[in-house]
Amino acid sequence: MMTLRRRTLVGAAAALPTGLAINTVLASGRPTGALEKMLLNPDICRASLAGPVVLAKKTPLKLTWNASAICTVGVPVAAERGLFAAHNLDVELINFGGSTDQLLEAIATGKADAGVGMALRWLKPLEQGFDVKITTAIHGGCMRLFTTKATGISKLADFEGKTIGVSDLGAPDKNFFSIVLQKLGIDPNTGVNWRVFPADMLPVALAKGEVAGFSLGDPLGWIARERDNLVEVANNLDGEYAHRACCVLGVRGSLVRDNRDAAAAITQSLLEAQDWVARYPRAAAEIFAPYSKAPVQQLEAMLRSQTHQHHPVGADLKAEIALYTDELKQVNVIRQRTDTAKFADRVYADVLS
Repeated sequence: MMTLRRRTLVGAAAALPTGLAINTVLASGRPTGALEKMLLNPDICRASLAGPVVLAKKTPLKLTWNASAICTVGVPVAAERGLFAAHNLDVELINFGGSTDQLLEAIATGKADAGVGMALRWLKPLEQGFDVKITTAIHGGCMRLFTTKATGISKLADFEGKTIGVSDLGAPDKNFFSIVLQKLGIDPNTGVNWRVFPADMLPVALAKGEVAGFSLGDPLGWIARERDNLVEVANNLDGEYAHRACCVLGVRGSLVRDNRDAAAAITQSLLEAQDWVARYPRAAAEIFAPYSKAPVQQLEAMLRSQTHQHHPVGADLKAEIALYTDELKQVNVIRQRTDTAKFADRVYADVLS
């Protein structure tokens, strides 16, 4: 499939007045409305010129996402702002509420073409062989660990010998804080107790003293902290993790192999969306507001606290995947015999270069 790439658009825009540049591309027989939008809208154009731009024909794709998680905000932003359409994609959004294994199976088997999820939840099932390729990271931040002032807990190490509430034992936040506990010299499997509650019941469990703290992602975690005056002990942007992504885009392996341009287009669309979120968090919060009970002002604060400008690809992303894989091996989530570098090579696909 033919695409308009960076050199094509940059060359046309530099050599000709904007209107004439558009007319030149019109004459090529390729789609025009989305291209005109990109050339005349600097908010879209700046990001779009970084890679593959417009597919030669309208391409339908199904994209799964979790509409209750604000870290997936780039998905409705890309739809609302016309970024999918700008790449000549006709994207059907599927709000997926099943297990991670079911989600990855849906992508691998063609029931969906791509999905957004958490690296620390995806890497274990990807190790088991699902034909899904990570093509980009999306952002960093959104996992938080809370307690109350009454517990006297002020740092993660203070949870040794205590109980932490989680939404499930395979949750990405449970995996993340297990990794950090391990680095502090506390065995996360024996040095703390993990107790499972429904996500919306975690604050209740803390208030009843059934747990000393709980971990939860945004927006539920942020809402509980503000409502209940909780103490945020740690989050996944602390220390060495300040520049580590947590959310990724996975694309069906057969799509990467058979229609690499479409895989590139969906990847680039979401990269542009993340840049837009980073530049305009208030507007992004307004787009996400229909999916959340939190007010726009609170959603905006969440987005500003996250790193939507951090979405590595290529060697940088493979390095982050390898780091997470090594860390998950240390807490006995990933098999000890798994070769970290080979695993990162296998699950990552470079569709943009």
